[in-house]
Amino acid sequence: MLKPLKDMLVEVDEWTWEVGSRATDYPPDWYIAPHSHAKHQLIYAIKGVMVVHSLAERWTVPPSRGIWMPCGQVHAIRCVGDVKMRSVFVRPDTAAVLPLHSKAISISPLLSELIKASIDITGAFAEDSREARIMRLILDEISVLPTLPLRLLQPGDPRLQAICSTLQARPDDPSTVADWAQQLGIDEKTIQRLFRKETGMTFGQWRQQARLMLALERIAQGERIIDVAGALGYDSPSAFASMFKRQFGTTPSQFFA
Repeated sequence: MLKPLKDMLVEVDEWTWEVGSRATDYPPDWYIAPHSHAKHQLIYAIKGVMVVHSLAERWTVPPSRGIWMPCGQVHAIRCVGDVKMRSVFVRPDTAAVLPLHSKAISISPLLSELIKASIDITGAFAEDSREARIMRLILDEISVLPTLPLRLLQPGDPRLQAICSTLQARPDDPSTVADWAQQLGIDEKTIQRLFRKETGMTFGQWRQQARLMLALERIAQGERIIDVAGALGYDSPSAFASMFKRQFGTTPSQFFA
C-alpha cells in the first residue's frame, strides 16, 4: 500500500561531482517509502520490475526501461520480484540538456553498459579521463532517449479516484461510464470531461492503460499470457496481445525478451 507522499523523506545525496551511480539490490515486494533527492535520478533496474509512484503519476518499469525523476520530485517504489537497481544521479547545475519532467525512457544497450561501468567509479576523476568520458556519454544518452508509454496519470478528483481505485483493484470490472454515472450520481459527460481534464485520456483509454500496466507486472512474474488476459478482462489472449502490440509496438513475449 502506497504511503501518503506527504510523509516523505528527503534524501541527501553524498556525491559532489556532476554525475554518480549507485547499485542497490532489493528482495521481492520491497517498498521504498516516499522520498526525494537533491539530484536528478535515472531509476533503472537490470533485473526485476519496479512500480514507481509520484503524487499524480504511476509507472510500471520492466528491465530495459527506466524512469527519469527530476530533483525534488517525491516518489515511492515498489519492487516486483527481485530487483537489481542501478541508479544514476545528476547534479541539477550540470550543463547537459536534460529532461525537465519525469518520464519513462528506453534504456539502450549502450546506456545500460555505461551505467554498469559507472558503478565502479567511486572516487574523484580527471576531466580528460576514461571515467569522465563514461559519465559524459551517460548524459548524452539520457538527453536523446525517447519517451515511452508506461505512465498512468492519477486523478485528483475524489469521484475519479473511486473509479480508478476500483479499476486497479479489479481490472476485469466491466462497468461502463453509464454504470459509474449511475453509481456516483453524476452525468456521464461529467465523468468523461473530468477524465480528459485530469488524465488526458478518456475513461476507456485510462482503463486500458491501467490494465496494460498491471499486465506488465503479471507477465514479469511469470504468469501465462492466457491467464493474464483473463484476469484483466480481455475476451481472449489474442485480443490482449493485439491491444498490447498497439500500445507498445511489440508482443508481450518480445517486450520482455
